Amino acid sequence: MSTVSIQDRRSAIDAYDFRDVHPNVRFGTASDRYGGWIGQIYPADRYADRVSTRSRTLGGETFEERRVPIESVRDYFEHFEVLEIDFTFYRPLLEEGDEPGSNYFVLSNYADHAPGSASFLLKAPQKFFARSIRRDGQFVDNPGFLDADGYVETFLEPALDILGDRLDGVIFQQEYQRVADSPSPEENVEQLDAFFDAIPDEVQSHVELRSEHLLSESYFDWLAARGLGHVFSHWTWLPAIRRQWSLTGERLTAKDGQVVARLLTPRDMKYAEAYAKAYPFDEPESALADTEQARDMVLDTTALAYRAASQNALLNVIANNRAWGNAPDLNRTIAHRILDEEERQHSS
Repeated sequence: MSTVSIQDRRSAIDAYDFRDVHPNVRFGTASDRYGGWIGQIYPADRYADRVSTRSRTLGGETFEERRVPIESVRDYFEHFEVLEIDFTFYRPLLEEGDEPGSNYFVLSNYADHAPGSASFLLKAPQKFFARSIRRDGQFVDNPGFLDADGYVETFLEPALDILGDRLDGVIFQQEYQRVADSPSPEENVEQLDAFFDAIPDEVQSHVELRSEHLLSESYFDWLAARGLGHVFSHWTWLPAIRRQWSLTGERLTAKDGQVVARLLTPRDMKYAEAYAKAYPFDEPESALADTEQARDMVLDTTALAYRAASQNALLNVIANNRAWGNAPDLNRTIAHRILDEEERQHSS
């Protein structure tokens, strides 16, 4: 357990410093440059007048997103121990002719400003792990699906060149698939196995399948045999984290002893609706945070933290604004709940 007193850890948590909550838990967020976090994570005297804006349209509504500069990542890591980078999901680091693309330069900028102790989880480009991709308003078959050589050459190798040992894992997220449009669980495992057999295993891979019918016993047996991590994702059409834990056979499968929990959107709520409720991401939103489902998400994540501790594993809690309204406050709520449990165990 931590050598820092619970009282001191609670004081740090209330200042949004999550670096010493529990030795088996690291806190982080999905993306980081939110202007709504000024005063929480980013000092106002440094960033209040350095905010850029961009427009985003979702569900027929337009939002003005406020962003702090990339150099703010050094302040981010004064509060958190891990950061999930998700812009890499949308395109590889190298593009046509193996030339560095925009994502290459953005990730390099992160690397230049992040401390040497930083840990990054990168999302693999959907180009290599999505069965279908949206083009011109409709989903079409993805010709790059499970292209192992393309993944290694245009993403993994340049990512390692940029981040080195600060690259702590890669998250492979696959889109939701209806039963009628997907292979059987056994066929799915066979296809994925060929891909992971063909890529280097020097960086831990974590897999997030968003189709409940593919989360079979044979799938989790395969993850364990391969040493791949299951991403415990709190997301629209996935079962609750506690149910996912049961489906795994109550085991953690990543060979490096880490596990990822991504707290993304309320279950049964679509992305655009959750985004609109959470915007502008500067405080908890009661429609997201003050629900029975939100309470269960916090309790499930806390239970997963102690499951990780019992298996000598390290849980990465990756919070998203859309799950709560404000990701730092979601982490604060979970961190206090973890300490509540620690106090309960000490008193029993």
